[in-house]
Amino acid sequence: MGAHEIRIRLGGVSRQRAYQITSRADFPAPVADLAQGKVWRTDDVEVWMKAHRRDEGDAEQA
Repeated sequence: MGAHEIRIRLGGVSRQRAYQITSRADFPAPVADLAQGKVWRTDDVEVWMKAHRRDEGDAEQA
């Protein structure tokens, strides 16, 4: 999946926020860096999202 799909799955975060999240050391490494941008394995991203699901009242955690 690309950055746009990640943004959608994270609830429509901004491009800047998606970049911050995908740049984290604990975020899965991309499997390819194409002309259109980086690409991640969907399964890897979904596992990461489940492990880092934020609480409803905590807007700063991702």
